[in-house]
Amino acid sequence: MRLALKKEWAVGARIGDGGFGAVFEAEDITGERAAVKLVPKAPGSEREMLFINLDGVRNVVPVIDSGEHEDQWVLVMPRAQKSLRAHLEEHGQLSLNEVVAVLTDVAEALADLKDREIVHRDLKPENILLLGGRWCLADFGIARYAEATTAQHTYKGAGSLPYMAPEVWKYQRATGATDIYALGILAYELLEGTRPYTGPAEHDYQEQHLHGTPPPLTTAPPLLAALITECLFRAPQGRPAAGNVLARLGQIPAAPLSSGLAALAQANQGAVARQAEADRRASAHATETDRRKALLEAATASFSFIADPFLETLTTAAPNAEVRKGKQGGWSVRINDAQLILSGPRETASEIWGTTSTPAPFDVIASATLSLRIPTNYYGYEGRSHSLWYADAQTEEQYQWFETAFMDTPLRPTVGTIDPFALDPHHESRAAVGPGMMLHQVAWPFLPLVIGDLDEFISRWADWLAQAATGRLTHPSRMPERDPQGSWRR
Repeated sequence: MRLALKKEWAVGARIGDGGFGAVFEAEDITGERAAVKLVPKAPGSEREMLFINLDGVRNVVPVIDSGEHEDQWVLVMPRAQKSLRAHLEEHGQLSLNEVVAVLTDVAEALADLKDREIVHRDLKPENILLLGGRWCLADFGIARYAEATTAQHTYKGAGSLPYMAPEVWKYQRATGATDIYALGILAYELLEGTRPYTGPAEHDYQEQHLHGTPPPLTTAPPLLAALITECLFRAPQGRPAAGNVLARLGQIPAAPLSSGLAALAQANQGAVARQAEADRRASAHATETDRRKALLEAATASFSFIADPFLETLTTAAPNAEVRKGKQGGWSVRINDAQLILSGPRETASEIWGTTSTPAPFDVIASATLSLRIPTNYYGYEGRSHSLWYADAQTEEQYQWFETAFMDTPLRPTVGTIDPFALDPHHESRAAVGPGMMLHQVAWPFLPLVIGDLDEFISRWADWLAQAATGRLTHPSRMPERDPQGSWRR
């Protein structure tokens, strides 16, 4: 068969399937080899033609020619070397460096697609092709624009069963987080040689994705295991964004943990797996209660990736410190008369943080308190405390832990014994992040606590603890110490 498009193509043997159509080998009159996808003009299949121009998007298989032939849509693409599925069948489990390279290529594509507000929705090894030395996304047959909600044929339930996110099983709107979930399944498969959920029937996959717990990762280094765990959170808002995934993948080979931290993180994987199991316990009905419950479980799981390395770093530097474990992963460290206390996460009641009469500028799911206490000095100063909030404080529906702190308004002639100080999410702190001049103000910017990149956070508190232990901790010379303006959504 010959196709007359911008070029003339001679179509050869069938070499595979994709989306709605079949793929054939092809060659033009100059001998250029390509792959031709023929898509029958069924309702909804025209969406394949929406994504023929993805210039500027990294690591996607480009469409080099397109058009129509009789009752079919036609897309012509470069002939790839092989699919990731074929590569896995050929080589089995891949090395860590190769796994990170594959995931990085795919994460680059997802980050660029997110900027275009495109959701692929069918991420799997069969749709990842080796082209020009990079692993590239192909087959946008069921892709959609993230904000598209009125199309007659939206294919909400479409996808490949082993990789489908919980929200897809619930027939909810797909977002970029849907692709991140599939990336987590893919990462697990590349590292372990098997997928976390194995079905085999459709109802088995549905039960596993909605209520199951992936078996613990046995080959991933701690930072990568933490990242994959977050990608597989049941709540879409709890999963990292594509750009965050890409940045953290860049740290995997270059920044291995110290032996002490690595041992602790490995020991922590069992606990993390149990915490992640709770994240997938949800009914088939999406309610606000279910959403907040899932996000609370995600907050608890990710909190351990902050609290445990923090404590390990402190005790490695000060092995004679007095350490006590608290509830929900909290702890305290005492050196001389100085005590650093991290509480475990506490749930934030939505009706306390935001009300219909006084809406909150962003959502808070959980909070914790980090306090440094010293004996009262000559000036009545007793230390400082900061708030840790699990919130979408900077990007709507993108939840993570943030550090912040508060102070009394300068119009109020008081000198606090704890300054700056922590506040739980309630009406006073809600007023502080609002537009007006209230009794309390934000005294420290909302700083994201990026798992795997906590050096500045830990080092700063370690320095304050050292000052406190040697009697040098004093009231801040100015308040706020750092300009907090613009660090949260108003």
